Amino acid sequence: MAQSVSMGATMKCSFGAAPASLLVPDPRVLGEGPPTANIMDQKTGANVPTFGTCCAPTQPSMVSAGTPGPCVPVLMPWAPGSPTVLVRGNPALNSDSVAVCTAFFGVVDLVVPQTTREMIP
Repeated sequence: MAQSVSMGATMKCSFGAAPASLLVPDPRVLGEGPPTANIMDQKTGANVPTFGTCCAPTQPSMVSAGTPGPCVPVLMPWAPGSPTVLVRGNPALNSDSVAVCTAFFGVVDLVVPQTTREMIP
């Protein structure tokens, strides 16, 4: 069993310079207080802010000048999510899930899920 993930969860990108907090603007389902996330809460700006600078080898400023450039995450939906728990019509996001950045192929992990007692498959 994994932990349910809620707004404020700490995320880290494998190529990002800084952690970021997950945003869940829809408060219909709450998990230990904050809104609970689902696998589709991966949209740039609305759910996922920047991770500071990006040091991916494919990032244009790394290719041209060898220096990190701005991070603009473009994430695939989180996977795998919970196979049996739905939140707002999609699988709930659990702490075992990751998202891949299609812009520069970084992997985003959930470092602190923001919930401590709510366990889901």
